[in-house]
Amino acid sequence: MKRILLTLILGVLISANSFSQEKLTWHTDVNSAFEIAIKENKKVMLFFTGSDWCGWCIKLQNEVFKTPDFEKWSNDVVLVELDFPRRTAQEEAIKMQNRQLQSIFKVRGYPSVHFVVPEKMPDGKMNLNSLGKTGYVRGGASKWLEVANTIVNKTI
Repeated sequence: MKRILLTLILGVLISANSFSQEKLTWHTDVNSAFEIAIKENKKVMLFFTGSDWCGWCIKLQNEVFKTPDFEKWSNDVVLVELDFPRRTAQEEAIKMQNRQLQSIFKVRGYPSVHFVVPEKMPDGKMNLNSLGKTGYVRGGASKWLEVANTIVNKTI
């Protein structure tokens, strides 16, 4: 009986934790993310990461991106994860898209976080106006958000 009760409680805690982490939407298709940002008049946060091998990326995720402060802050931006995994399978189209953006933004190290304002041109092409970039910032969510706010609050 105790085992069943313990299993039930554990299941509820795991479900609650999973539910709280599902509030954030990380896009992997930049085109749809840019369309959402234009429609909702939001800026875009591009998170270049090596999710299954980069220690600093994992640290940034745990110390900042998985906090309630970041969750609240992220309501004003469209989140995009551009992953470069070594062991996790990835669709070829996503790999090509991520490599192309890595080249455009000259990303040489991870984690790298770029903030942009997408603008649709009359010919249908997308222009990305860069606001700035950051990476891992020591001091947890409050310090990272302080840096991010400095970048995001810039006007073009």
